[in-house]
Amino acid sequence: MATTPSSANPSLNPNSNPQNPAASPPKPRLIRLPSKTKSPQPPPWAEKKLVVSVDYDKGQRRVAAEVAGVGKDQIPAKYRIRVEGSRWQRDWKVSEVVERILRLKHWEDVESMLNCWAGRFARRNFPLLIREITNTGSLEHAVHVFRWMKNQKNYCARNDMYNMMIRLHARHNRIDQARGLFFEMQKWRCKPDAETYNSLIHAHARASQWRWAMNIMEDMLRAAIPPSRTTYNNLINACGSAGNWKKALEICKNMTENGVGPDLVTHNIVLSAFKNGAQYSKALSYFELMKEEKISPDIFTLNIVIHCLVKLRQFGKAVDVFNSMKEKRSECRPDVVTYTSILHAYSVCGQIENCKAVFDMMLAEGLKPNIVTYNALLGAYASHAMHVEALSIFKLLKQSGLQPDVVSYTSLLNAYGRSAKPEKAREIFDMMKRNSRKPNRVSYNALIDAYGSAGMLTEAVEVLREMERDGIQPDIVSISTLLAACGRCDQIVKIDGILSAAKSRGIQLNTVGYNSAIGSYMSVGEYDKALRLYRSMRESNVKPDSVTFNVLISGYCKAGKYSESLKFLDEMMDLQIPLSKEVYSSLICSYSKQGQLTEAESIFNCMRESGCYPDVVTYTAMIHAYSLTENWKRAWDLFQDMEGNGIQPDPIAFSSLMEVLNRACQPEKVLQLAELMREKHIPLNSSAAYEIISSCSMLRDWKTASQVIEHMEPSLSSISVGILNQLLHFLGKTGKIEIMMKLFFKILASCSNVSRATYSVLLKNLLAAGKWRKYIEVLQWMEDAGIQPSMYMYRNVLSYAWKDNSTEYVVLIQEKMSTLRENIR
Repeated sequence: MATTPSSANPSLNPNSNPQNPAASPPKPRLIRLPSKTKSPQPPPWAEKKLVVSVDYDKGQRRVAAEVAGVGKDQIPAKYRIRVEGSRWQRDWKVSEVVERILRLKHWEDVESMLNCWAGRFARRNFPLLIREITNTGSLEHAVHVFRWMKNQKNYCARNDMYNMMIRLHARHNRIDQARGLFFEMQKWRCKPDAETYNSLIHAHARASQWRWAMNIMEDMLRAAIPPSRTTYNNLINACGSAGNWKKALEICKNMTENGVGPDLVTHNIVLSAFKNGAQYSKALSYFELMKEEKISPDIFTLNIVIHCLVKLRQFGKAVDVFNSMKEKRSECRPDVVTYTSILHAYSVCGQIENCKAVFDMMLAEGLKPNIVTYNALLGAYASHAMHVEALSIFKLLKQSGLQPDVVSYTSLLNAYGRSAKPEKAREIFDMMKRNSRKPNRVSYNALIDAYGSAGMLTEAVEVLREMERDGIQPDIVSISTLLAACGRCDQIVKIDGILSAAKSRGIQLNTVGYNSAIGSYMSVGEYDKALRLYRSMRESNVKPDSVTFNVLISGYCKAGKYSESLKFLDEMMDLQIPLSKEVYSSLICSYSKQGQLTEAESIFNCMRESGCYPDVVTYTAMIHAYSLTENWKRAWDLFQDMEGNGIQPDPIAFSSLMEVLNRACQPEKVLQLAELMREKHIPLNSSAAYEIISSCSMLRDWKTASQVIEHMEPSLSSISVGILNQLLHFLGKTGKIEIMMKLFFKILASCSNVSRATYSVLLKNLLAAGKWRKYIEVLQWMEDAGIQPSMYMYRNVLSYAWKDNSTEYVVLIQEKMSTLRENIR
């Protein structure tokens, strides 16, 4: 008995709601399937038999399934005499003939080898030969053998042979040739049967040619051949693989009405149709109906369900399905596809550690990852700029015996590009070409982005030209990437040139393209051009999104045009575009800059009420708003609220709160925040370090200050000159002259730009500590560095040299001062 959904089944109606009991359909009727009849046993010469051979010299044991076929003793008498009288004729088994054919390197040898086979005179050997050679999957060998076979006098066309050849052509996506065989067999007066039509429909299903499959189904009905469940499954698969899920449901409904009950394969094909048509919610509703009808899913079903859950970003439910499959009593154990889907889910939600854990779990289960699995892990590392880990997986891929494809190379290239290593990205791109992997449009766009992100706009444009020379036309992604690079490089002329190039190539800007261009104009201060482009966007009927308005609002806010920035909020509301977290943050920033704290708080509360929960950027913007009004208590409470809601503060949030606390003379709380950063392993940025050191200065906590300075030493090259000067001044003011000089040496070693202001801070503190001889030495360092000390610097130290009766230093200083006077004249 098979339980099947009826024609009124809600799974077949995309508008049905399985959650509504009032709309639930009548109970599906039961369809009795015909009982299976036992197929007749094949004759002994057609059976596959296991043959075991042992090579004792090499210590090898070989087990193979062989088909004997009709031997020389069983062929017609007239041919037997001819065979026995020739020494060139061989009494090979059918399996042996196939092995010899597959070993041939020249196509012209096929016929000569087959002409030496005594079994060719037995017509019953031909179907066996075609069956065995098509099972190997070698299309060219099968085509040559079939052509030779049709030229034999004792050949007789048979449906099963044509069906096998049609299926083989379908496996190789040779649809036209499969269709040609269908017409050829009819010329041989070989009437197609149900298996023939099924094979041909399956061939078109693989090629997503659902209209052709429908026409073949109509021919089948006109030939009075009743379609089977396999026929309907192939037809539904043809529609589903093309993304036509509505037609697939219609055929499934007709299938039920015609008394052919769907099986699990049918349900899986319908689920796959929903998946290919991006109807993920409908696929999940259909799956719920399957569970209500007590239809047990298989691994294919659950893999589709996990895929749909991931697409709907329901990651928790996807992991729950995965964990249920791993239970001991589960009938569907996870396979490579399952692990790959879960790995991709963790990658999308940013849990990279879990990606590697799933990969290692798959290896522990004894499953061998395929190229898709490796590419998914490579893509996860690439999206987070983890080029070291990506390279490790790339090497592991090659060590496992797999060949990297274009996706593998592109993912590794992207990892280097996002890690600000464009030269390494170029090396991977060139390696891809050397290894005969032709880069696609995604590969070129990734290389353009690698150069653009590093500010190498000239090289990015050259990649675009190289892309066109290789016959690949740029798309809107290429143009958007270049436009974003222009904004980072402050190239106003280039922005105009790229927009003109896009227009000349017929590339129409979409929402993302307009956003990139508007953002680039904003970043270089061309606000009028950005506004004109936005108006052009509206005139071209390209609908802006929340990113568009966030770029406009934040851009005008940074330019100090706060009232203009708030006007875009009205347009956004008129277009009924929901506010994103980024837009809320920009609005809070705009209101706070104007001193409108009440409005900023109103926006923040409105954000919570709308269900758009604030993130760390929004909280930081609100903390900064309280900082401008020096309301440290509200800022402190908001920070506590952020932690209570499970949102991890970042270094910017900490430094913003520290700034308002220092202004309010709350250094103890600043150090409390510093301890919290250490516990949470949050990196210390330069702003936070400066605020901590300022608090230590108020509390005269030199130990903590020294620890902070020591922590900052590895990143001295990335710290601004102003903060470095503040650090030196703090150490000098507290009397830590030796520590100050050590920090100065480390600043020099880190290749940081040491300006006259830095030397002035150093000299002032040395003189205050009475280290006038070191003072003179530093003056010499200034000259060696190409920075000329001023007359005032020499005059300050001259009195100290006179007091110590150091005549030689007095003479040296006076000579330097005389030289300076002459240069001034």
